Amino acid sequence: MGVLVAKILLAPTFVVGASLIARRYGVRIGGLVGGLPVVAGPILLVFALSHGSAFAADAAKGTLLGILSLLAFILVYAHLARRMRWGASLILGWGAFFAMTGALSTVTLGANLALAVVLVAVAITLLLLPRAVGERLEAVSLPSWDLPLRALSALALVLALTAVAGQLGAKLSGLLAPFPVIASVLAVFTHAQHGERDLHLIMRGFVVGLVAYAFFFFALTVSLGSLGVAASFLLATICALAIQSVALALTWRRREPVVEPL
Repeated sequence: MGVLVAKILLAPTFVVGASLIARRYGVRIGGLVGGLPVVAGPILLVFALSHGSAFAADAAKGTLLGILSLLAFILVYAHLARRMRWGASLILGWGAFFAMTGALSTVTLGANLALAVVLVAVAITLLLLPRAVGERLEAVSLPSWDLPLRALSALALVLALTAVAGQLGAKLSGLLAPFPVIASVLAVFTHAQHGERDLHLIMRGFVVGLVAYAFFFFALTVSLGSLGVAASFLLATICALAIQSVALALTWRRREPVVEPL
């Protein structure tokens, strides 16, 4: 029951939290915080409790490699947003995620090599993302349903994802776990309400946050077989939070002035 509650509440709550942080401290910081593994992490915990540590370790390695699919979504959405509305950008971005997932399902890498590939891909993605240029849009008055709709959108996505995850084998379930639940919600609402500039800033912050995401699943991959579920998830959480704290400290110095709510 506790895991079910976590699946239902964690992602929507985190989307609202990241949105509020973006309002207060800027979209780059909001994106960075959004990169924590609050959707895929509980999914892997469900795998560990339901199917055992060996299944979860294999799924964690798949999730680590699946970050490449998440990066594909971010790149496609960010570039298409320059000439398309959010709906088309989202659908084609999801298409890129699933296409990359299909390609990765034929690839087998060790945990160390998978981590190295993902870190290189994060660096390349930061180079390829469009730069945030132009002036900030004028302040907008957000409707009262804005945050509830963001939460409901995240809930719908995470329920759809968990309905199929775990039924497809460890590797494919792991590859699907990084499906861009939080990234989709943050991208769509930012794109629709605030335009390209803030979209590119929040996606850039999100990509930086994926470094902690990657180390979280690397730690699970290498420790689940020897440490057990509780100790492995504690170790992975400590690693992710430590790396995220460093990224936050570095990003804080470059945060943009906040002149409007998000």
